[in-house]
Amino acid sequence: MAVNLTPLHDRVIVKRIEEKESVKGGIIIPDTAKEKPQEGEVIAAGSGRREKGELIPLDVKAGDRVLFGKYSGTEIKIEDEEYLILREDEILAKLSGTAKSASKK
Repeated sequence: MAVNLTPLHDRVIVKRIEEKESVKGGIIIPDTAKEKPQEGEVIAAGSGRREKGELIPLDVKAGDRVLFGKYSGTEIKIEDEEYLILREDEILAKLSGTAKSASKK
């Protein structure tokens, strides 16, 4: 990422992971009709949230693979790349094991 983008507090920047397109029965679905993936890779994470004056670090870090809600976050576009800014509590799960990189297609 050429632009240095740092989320504040309990926010996380995520890049969606696109699944490979497989055509069954010869039907091609246009991009506008496809659902956006609900899986992504954390690109950057904020320092944490404050509760009662104490800083609580986030459970996710850059490089983690996460699942999030269909309508969660705010979409942004920087240098022709699309990202999603989420609050940590909008992340539903952290995936472990063999993670696919969002930068590899």
